[in-house]
Amino acid sequence: MNVDGFIAEFQSWARLLLSYLTAPWFFYQAGIIIVLYLLAMVISWRIEPQLEERARAIKGHPGLLRVVVALLRRVEWILFSLFLFIALTIMRSVTWPSRSHFISVALSLSLAWLFVAVLSRVIRNRLAARTLTWLAWTYVALVILGFDDEAGTFLDSLALPLGQMRLSALLVLKAAVLLIATVWVAVVLGRYFDEQVQKSDELTPSIRVLIGKVAKFGLILIAATIALSSVGIDLTAFTLFSWAIGLGIGFGLQKVISNFISGIIILLDKSIKPGDTISLEGTFGWIRELRARFVSVVTRDGREYLIPNEDFITHRVINWSFSDDLVRLDVNFGVSYDADPHEVSKLAIAAAATVGRVDANRRPVCWLTGFGDSSLDFVLRFWIHDPQQGLTNIRGKVLLALWDTFKENNIGIPYPHREIIMKKDAAEDLGD
Repeated sequence: MNVDGFIAEFQSWARLLLSYLTAPWFFYQAGIIIVLYLLAMVISWRIEPQLEERARAIKGHPGLLRVVVALLRRVEWILFSLFLFIALTIMRSVTWPSRSHFISVALSLSLAWLFVAVLSRVIRNRLAARTLTWLAWTYVALVILGFDDEAGTFLDSLALPLGQMRLSALLVLKAAVLLIATVWVAVVLGRYFDEQVQKSDELTPSIRVLIGKVAKFGLILIAATIALSSVGIDLTAFTLFSWAIGLGIGFGLQKVISNFISGIIILLDKSIKPGDTISLEGTFGWIRELRARFVSVVTRDGREYLIPNEDFITHRVINWSFSDDLVRLDVNFGVSYDADPHEVSKLAIAAAATVGRVDANRRPVCWLTGFGDSSLDFVLRFWIHDPQQGLTNIRGKVLLALWDTFKENNIGIPYPHREIIMKKDAAEDLGD
């Protein structure tokens, strides 16, 4: 059917609709529908808060709770559909079915909207859920009203020749709907597969992350291919677009591709993994997550740094927990020359052992490192097994333990002294 034919068909349908709307029995059906909808709204305002409060008591079943809440937030449509069904049953028992046809159509549209709106709540993205809701309900409404063939013919007539392929509005709409649906299914399956892989104790954390990301990307690619092929789109027609995309990647997306490849290298060589404690260019924290483009690093002050993967390949990285969680720390201090260095070493070792985070399986050591200007200089070395809990705080606790121990044993901690000698001649010159 061409455009002129569709217009003629639309005009014929419009005349039929006008005669339908001007019929006397239409007005009392419309009045019944309006009254029933207002009644459903008033009742839903009263009972919806109470029902939702009871539904929130459901624990341990987030999927069921999500569906129940979605239903409760549409109580007016549930009541409206119920009232329409009762009214339709009564009217068909007391009058001709043709005099309740409009109520039957309203009931079908109401049930379709209720079903589509609740089903779309499964999709977490609100924009995608609303778009899919309206598209699905529009299609169902056209089917109920009997205009699906005419609408499909009209959309198919709006076409644009693209080489050997004919690109119509109907084809684009079908491709978009199928693409959204298949990609959503692929994302759900990929997330479920990734969760199962993360539970495996036989794989290292890096391999688990790599398998999960490859599975998600592969499923999305397969879903997109299936969706486009299902509507008859020849993928070879996109050769020119693929060449343009490749050229854009070569010139404008070098960093993106570099970070993506660097992320794969990081996962393969297992240099870092989630949970590792790292230092990179003054940033100290532990790795929270490995992404395709960046690594999420959380510091002790709660800040989350998104560091590009390329930096972990090209810069010097300190991985405090690469092969072992044990980390040795040094604390430098000095004492007075009046103290016995042998006794100072014993007291320092005993003081470090009293700090909870110091590893008890590795005995701290203390060495005399030099004779300073005003103090005997020592270094105290000890081990910890939880660097992700912080380094500055454990050094501070050890220093406080040293302070308390030296104070109890009358060992002084010196500070620099300076003596100024003023000669008599210099003083007289200053007086002049």
